[in-house]
Amino acid sequence: MTARNSSPTIDVPAARALIADNPDVLIVDVRTPGEFETAHVPASINLPLDQVDAHLGRIVNDAGGRILLMCQSGNRATTACTRLANAGLTDATVITGGMNAWVAAGGPVERGRQRWSLERQVRLVAGGVVLLAVVASVWVPAARFVAGFIGAGLTFAALTDTCAMGAMLSRLPYNRGAGCDVDRSLARLRNDRQQA
Repeated sequence: MTARNSSPTIDVPAARALIADNPDVLIVDVRTPGEFETAHVPASINLPLDQVDAHLGRIVNDAGGRILLMCQSGNRATTACTRLANAGLTDATVITGGMNAWVAAGGPVERGRQRWSLERQVRLVAGGVVLLAVVASVWVPAARFVAGFIGAGLTFAALTDTCAMGAMLSRLPYNRGAGCDVDRSLARLRNDRQQA
Protein backbone atom coordinates (compact mmCIF):
# COMPACT_ATOMS: atom_id res chain seq x y z
CA MET A 1 0.00 0.00 0.00
CA THR A 2 1.13 3.51 -0.75
CA ALA A 3 -0.07 6.99 -0.02
CA ARG A 4 -1.70 9.06 -2.72
CA ASN A 5 -2.90 12.49 -1.74
CA SER A 6 -2.41 11.28 1.88
CA SER A 7 -5.04 8.54 1.46
CA PRO A 8 -3.92 4.92 1.85
CA THR A 9 -4.16 2.95 -1.39
CA ILE A 10 -4.10 -0.67 -2.48
CA ASP A 11 -3.69 -2.04 -5.99
CA VAL A 12 -6.22 -4.42 -7.54
CA PRO A 13 -4.27 -7.70 -7.13
CA ALA A 14 -3.62 -6.93 -3.45
CA ALA A 15 -7.27 -5.88 -2.96
CA ARG A 16 -8.53 -9.13 -4.50
CA ALA A 17 -6.20 -11.16 -2.29
CA LEU A 18 -7.32 -9.20 0.78
CA ILE A 19 -10.98 -9.79 -0.06
CA ALA A 20 -10.37 -13.52 -0.62
CA ASP A 21 -8.56 -13.86 2.73
CA ASN A 22 -10.86 -11.60 4.78
CA PRO A 23 -14.62 -11.96 4.28
CA ASP A 24 -15.26 -8.89 6.46
CA VAL A 25 -13.63 -6.56 3.89
CA LEU A 26 -16.30 -4.47 2.22
CA ILE A 27 -16.04 -2.51 -1.04
CA VAL A 28 -17.88 0.82 -0.92
CA ASP A 29 -18.39 2.22 -4.41
CA VAL A 30 -18.73 6.04 -4.36
CA ARG A 31 -19.71 6.46 -8.03
CA THR A 32 -23.15 7.63 -9.12
CA PRO A 33 -25.98 5.08 -9.00
CA GLY A 34 -26.01 5.06 -12.81
CA GLU A 35 -22.31 4.18 -12.99
CA PHE A 36 -22.77 1.55 -10.26
CA GLU A 37 -25.71 0.03 -12.16
CA THR A 38 -23.60 -0.18 -15.33
CA ALA A 39 -20.86 -2.27 -13.69
CA HIS A 40 -19.79 -2.95 -10.13
CA VAL A 41 -17.83 -5.41 -8.05
CA PRO A 42 -20.08 -8.21 -6.75
CA ALA A 43 -21.16 -7.72 -3.12
CA SER A 44 -20.05 -4.06 -3.11
CA ILE A 45 -22.36 -1.35 -1.84
CA ASN A 46 -23.12 1.95 -3.51
CA LEU A 47 -22.76 5.11 -1.45
CA PRO A 48 -22.36 8.01 -3.90
CA LEU A 49 -19.74 10.62 -3.04
CA ASP A 50 -22.41 13.34 -2.90
CA GLN A 51 -24.02 11.41 -0.01
CA VAL A 52 -20.86 10.77 2.02
CA ASP A 53 -20.81 14.15 3.79
CA ALA A 54 -24.48 13.89 4.75
CA HIS A 55 -23.90 10.51 6.39
CA LEU A 56 -20.33 10.77 7.75
CA GLY A 57 -21.34 10.10 11.35
CA ARG A 58 -23.34 7.00 10.45
CA ILE A 59 -20.61 5.64 8.20
CA VAL A 60 -17.94 6.10 10.85
CA ASN A 61 -20.14 4.56 13.57
CA ASP A 62 -21.33 1.62 11.46
CA ALA A 63 -18.00 0.71 9.85
CA GLY A 64 -16.39 -1.82 12.11
CA GLY A 65 -13.96 -3.41 9.70
CA ARG A 66 -11.84 -2.84 6.65
CA ILE A 67 -13.42 -0.73 3.88
CA LEU A 68 -12.06 -0.50 0.36
CA LEU A 69 -13.27 2.59 -1.50
CA MET A 70 -13.77 2.49 -5.24
CA CYS A 71 -14.85 4.88 -7.99
CA GLN A 72 -14.13 4.93 -11.72
CA SER A 73 -10.47 5.99 -11.63
CA GLY A 74 -9.62 6.64 -7.98
CA ASN A 75 -10.18 10.40 -7.64
CA ARG A 76 -13.63 10.35 -6.02
CA ALA A 77 -12.62 7.44 -3.78
CA THR A 78 -9.61 9.46 -2.62
CA THR A 79 -11.89 12.40 -1.79
CA ALA A 80 -14.24 10.09 0.14
CA CYS A 81 -11.32 8.51 2.00
CA THR A 82 -10.02 11.92 3.07
CA ARG A 83 -13.48 12.96 4.31
CA LEU A 84 -13.93 9.70 6.22
CA ALA A 85 -10.45 9.92 7.75
CA ASN A 86 -11.13 13.50 8.87
CA ALA A 87 -14.34 12.24 10.53
CA GLY A 88 -12.43 9.54 12.43
CA LEU A 89 -12.59 6.43 10.23
CA THR A 90 -9.10 4.98 10.11
CA ASP A 91 -9.62 1.71 8.25
CA ALA A 92 -10.59 2.90 4.76
CA THR A 93 -8.33 2.36 1.76
CA VAL A 94 -8.63 3.48 -1.88
CA ILE A 95 -8.42 0.89 -4.65
CA THR A 96 -5.86 2.41 -7.02
CA GLY A 97 -7.24 3.00 -10.50
CA GLY A 98 -10.82 2.19 -9.43
CA MET A 99 -13.14 0.25 -11.72
CA ASN A 100 -10.90 0.99 -14.70
CA ALA A 101 -8.04 -0.93 -13.05
CA TRP A 102 -10.39 -3.59 -11.64
CA VAL A 103 -11.80 -4.43 -15.09
CA ALA A 104 -8.34 -4.25 -16.74
CA ALA A 105 -7.03 -6.76 -14.17
CA GLY A 106 -9.87 -9.17 -14.93
CA GLY A 107 -11.67 -8.71 -11.61
CA PRO A 108 -15.22 -10.06 -11.34
CA VAL A 109 -17.88 -7.55 -12.38
CA GLU A 110 -21.68 -7.54 -12.32
CA ARG A 111 -23.02 -5.66 -15.32
CA GLY A 112 -26.34 -3.92 -15.86
CA ARG A 113 -27.65 -1.26 -18.20
CA GLN A 114 -24.67 0.35 -19.91
CA ARG A 115 -24.04 4.07 -19.34
CA TRP A 116 -21.10 6.34 -19.93
CA SER A 117 -18.81 6.98 -16.95
CA LEU A 118 -18.96 10.43 -15.37
CA GLU A 119 -15.43 11.24 -16.59
CA ARG A 120 -16.45 10.42 -20.18
CA GLN A 121 -19.54 12.60 -19.85
CA VAL A 122 -17.40 15.52 -18.63
CA ARG A 123 -15.08 15.13 -21.62
CA LEU A 124 -18.08 15.07 -24.01
CA VAL A 125 -19.76 18.15 -22.53
CA ALA A 126 -16.55 20.17 -22.14
CA GLY A 127 -15.32 19.25 -25.63
CA GLY A 128 -18.74 19.91 -27.16
CA VAL A 129 -19.04 23.34 -25.56
CA VAL A 130 -15.52 24.31 -26.66
CA LEU A 131 -16.17 23.11 -30.22
CA LEU A 132 -19.47 24.99 -30.43
CA ALA A 133 -17.89 28.14 -28.98
CA VAL A 134 -15.06 28.05 -31.52
CA VAL A 135 -17.48 27.52 -34.42
CA ALA A 136 -19.83 30.22 -33.09
CA SER A 137 -16.91 32.64 -32.74
CA VAL A 138 -16.79 32.85 -36.55
CA TRP A 139 -20.07 34.81 -36.36
CA VAL A 140 -19.96 36.04 -32.77
CA PRO A 141 -16.31 36.72 -31.80
CA ALA A 142 -17.16 36.96 -28.09
CA ALA A 143 -18.10 33.24 -28.11
CA ARG A 144 -14.39 32.43 -27.83
CA PHE A 145 -14.61 33.51 -24.19
CA VAL A 146 -16.90 30.55 -23.51
CA ALA A 147 -14.14 28.23 -24.75
CA GLY A 148 -11.68 30.08 -22.52
CA PHE A 149 -14.02 29.73 -19.55
CA ILE A 150 -14.28 25.96 -20.07
CA GLY A 151 -10.49 25.73 -20.40
CA ALA A 152 -10.05 27.68 -17.16
CA GLY A 153 -12.57 25.42 -15.46
CA LEU A 154 -10.74 22.28 -16.57
CA THR A 155 -7.43 23.73 -15.42
CA PHE A 156 -8.93 24.58 -12.02
CA ALA A 157 -10.42 21.06 -11.82
CA ALA A 158 -7.02 19.51 -12.47
CA LEU A 159 -5.21 21.72 -9.94
CA THR A 160 -7.77 21.21 -7.16
CA ASP A 161 -8.76 17.62 -8.02
CA THR A 162 -12.41 18.71 -8.05
CA CYS A 163 -14.85 18.99 -10.93
CA ALA A 164 -17.89 21.26 -10.78
CA MET A 165 -19.09 19.99 -14.16
CA GLY A 166 -18.85 16.40 -12.93
CA ALA A 167 -20.76 17.30 -9.78
CA MET A 168 -23.52 18.89 -11.86
CA LEU A 169 -23.68 15.98 -14.31
CA SER A 170 -23.88 13.46 -11.44
CA ARG A 171 -27.24 14.98 -10.47
CA LEU A 172 -28.85 14.34 -13.85
CA PRO A 173 -31.52 11.60 -13.99
CA TYR A 174 -29.31 9.66 -16.43
CA ASN A 175 -26.69 9.25 -13.70
CA ARG A 176 -29.18 8.37 -10.99
CA GLY A 177 -30.01 5.03 -12.58
CA ALA A 178 -32.44 3.04 -10.49
CA GLY A 179 -31.33 5.21 -7.59
CA CYS A 180 -29.30 4.53 -4.54
CA ASP A 181 -31.04 3.65 -1.32
CA VAL A 182 -28.54 5.24 1.06
CA ASP A 183 -30.33 3.89 4.13
CA ARG A 184 -30.16 0.35 2.71
CA SER A 185 -26.45 0.77 1.92
CA LEU A 186 -25.73 2.06 5.41
CA ALA A 187 -27.78 -0.75 6.96
CA ARG A 188 -25.78 -3.26 4.94
CA LEU A 189 -22.57 -1.61 6.07
CA ARG A 190 -23.71 -2.04 9.69
CA ASN A 191 -25.09 -5.58 9.22
CA ASP A 192 -22.02 -6.86 7.40
CA ARG A 193 -19.91 -5.60 10.29
CA GLN A 194 -22.07 -7.27 12.93
CA GLN A 195 -21.92 -10.63 11.11
CA ALA A 196 -18.15 -10.51 10.62
